[in-house]
Amino acid sequence: MRWKYPEPVATILLLTDSPSASAEVLPALGLLAHQVRVLPVDPAVLVDAPNTDLLLIDGRKDLPGVRSFCRMLHATGAGSPVILILNEGGAVALQNDWGISDFVLDTISPAELDARIRLVTTATEPETNSTSEQKIGELVIDSNGYTAKLRSETLDLTYKEFELLRFLTQHPGRVFTRSQLLQEVWGYDYFGGTRTVDVHVRRLRAKLGPEYEALIGTVRNVGYRCDLPSSREQLQSI
Repeated sequence: MRWKYPEPVATILLLTDSPSASAEVLPALGLLAHQVRVLPVDPAVLVDAPNTDLLLIDGRKDLPGVRSFCRMLHATGAGSPVILILNEGGAVALQNDWGISDFVLDTISPAELDARIRLVTTATEPETNSTSEQKIGELVIDSNGYTAKLRSETLDLTYKEFELLRFLTQHPGRVFTRSQLLQEVWGYDYFGGTRTVDVHVRRLRAKLGPEYEALIGTVRNVGYRCDLPSSREQLQSI
C-alpha cells in the first residue's frame, strides 16, 4: 500500500554513488510522493543543478568522503537544507561540525521521514534587520544610498562594482559561477563575456584595500563567494 503524503510535496535532490534506485538507498522515500532527482556525489553536479527544497546525501558507504563533501557544502553554502543518510554504524561517527541540517538512518519509517523533511524544509528563517545598511567590520554598505563606506570614507565604486559587492555580501558563503553573477548583477540582456566579472572583482578588491579584499573569495574553477571574517576563520579550521 502506498504511503499517502499530504500536499504539497518537496522537490528533493538525492546525491548517491549507488547504481540502485533511490528506493534502495532510502526505502521509505519510495513510499512518499516527493519529486526526487538522483545525481552522483560530486560538487560539479551542483553548479548547474536545479533549485531544490532539500538535499539528501547518501553517506552509507564512503563516510570520510561524504564528511568532507558535507563540510564543503556548509562552507560554500548549499542553498538548501541537507539531510545525511546513514546506517547505524555510520551514525556513531557523526559530529556537529559536518554542517548538515539533520540525518536519518536508512531504515527510517515513511512517517518519520515525512516529518523530518517537513521540519527542515519549513524551518522559520531568522528575522533580518530591516535597515538598508549592512555592516561588515568597518565597511558599511548602504543599499538605499548606493554607497559603500570604509571607516566613514566613501569608496569610489561604479554602479556595477557596488551591485556586485552588495549581491555577494547579501549571500555570504554561497558560491556563484561567473555566468550566474552576470545574470544576477548585469542582467539577462547582457551579452558580454564572463571575463567582465573577473575585471570587476579585481577592481573591487583593489578599492576595498588589503584589509577587506579577502571579503570576495575565489573558488577555483567555479566562481566567487563572499567570505565574511567569521567564515574565513571557520574555513581555516576545517
